[in-house]
Amino acid sequence: MVVPPDVERLGPYRLLSPIGAGGFGAVYIALDPQGHTVAVKVLHPPVAADSAAIARLAREVEVMRRVRGKHVAEVLDAELSGERPYLVTRYVQGRPLHAVVTDDGPITGDALARLARGLAAALASIHGAGVVHRDLKPANVILADGEPIVIDFGVAAALDSPSVTASGAVLGTPGYLAPEVISTGVSGPEADVFSFAATLAFAATGRQPYGTGPATAVAYRVVHEEPDLGGVPEWLAPLLRECMARDPAARPTAEQLCARLGASVPPPAPPVDAVRDTAVADIPPVQGVHGMATRALVAESPRPGLSPEDARARHAAKVRTRWVIGSGAITALTAAAAQEHLPEVSLLVLAVYACAVVADAGVALFRRGGPQRARLAVDVGSVIGTVAAWFALSVFFSTFTLVLALGTVLAVLLVIVVSS
Repeated sequence: MVVPPDVERLGPYRLLSPIGAGGFGAVYIALDPQGHTVAVKVLHPPVAADSAAIARLAREVEVMRRVRGKHVAEVLDAELSGERPYLVTRYVQGRPLHAVVTDDGPITGDALARLARGLAAALASIHGAGVVHRDLKPANVILADGEPIVIDFGVAAALDSPSVTASGAVLGTPGYLAPEVISTGVSGPEADVFSFAATLAFAATGRQPYGTGPATAVAYRVVHEEPDLGGVPEWLAPLLRECMARDPAARPTAEQLCARLGASVPPPAPPVDAVRDTAVADIPPVQGVHGMATRALVAESPRPGLSPEDARARHAAKVRTRWVIGSGAITALTAAAAQEHLPEVSLLVLAVYACAVVADAGVALFRRGGPQRARLAVDVGSVIGTVAAWFALSVFFSTFTLVLALGTVLAVLLVIVVSS
């Protein structure tokens, strides 16, 4: 799916591709001005047209930005006054919990305990900042390398208005909404604790705790019947049953959940002013399911304290070093393959490479600064290493093996270039 041209850029953010959509908006993976990977949620036009809901969300954003923690996707920025209002959050590379359970089956053992502790810590971070999620469910939990990351906190509560609901946006999901939310519309931290338990029950069993069917039927069961916790491990079932009590006052708090599950209670949320200008670079990347960091689409992220010019120079130096070393390896392999039958070609290849690198080293000698000294060291080391590799390859490998290896390397490089 290609990003439409008219939304390729929103403010300072460059949209790369859609990664999902929900009742409130479409989510895109994007790059910020410094090249960090972020997630941008663009609100749907009917939602954006509700000025009262947008004004309420704008007030809540500053509070939502106070939420910080390993298990939440922090709100980094927002622009809610234009024609296309949007929220910017940390990008989390992973799979939604509902997809993991649907595709791979229920979560068990240590993985389930890890999920429970992470969700409890996430709720403690959210509630500690004075925010209520209101829509905690398996679709709003991303599993990244086994760790749960909660997304979309505070959005549903802020956008709760009749016009938004009439537009088709669903404020909460039956089966995960607490009884008091269904009956009275009142939503507090206790409602999130109920949703926490329902989400864990689904993860542990692969079933909806209140069954399936029409939303009204599921909502009726939530209000009048007990949840189906069959199959939930014995160490977890009593806690979930307590969290799903009909009386909100009978449910434990998020901090109590952390204590009972052995999770670390996050530190108190910082004041709003302390996070207003927080840079994306200050937020640690979360490892994805394939071992890639959340900034994997960025060639090189500027480090805190570096100017854009310094960051670009550092990135250029890294790219150049890789090219020098990589071309040296190919040169050594080519020269070794030609050594037996074309010794003159072998020496010519080595000489051309050495002259090119030595000339570059000569340029570095006339420049000042630590990076130039490092550049000189790389040049000299590459020449020595290339000659040593050529000698070793010529001695220990046959010409046929070297030609085969060279052909393989060149074929791989060609595939990479064509794919790019």
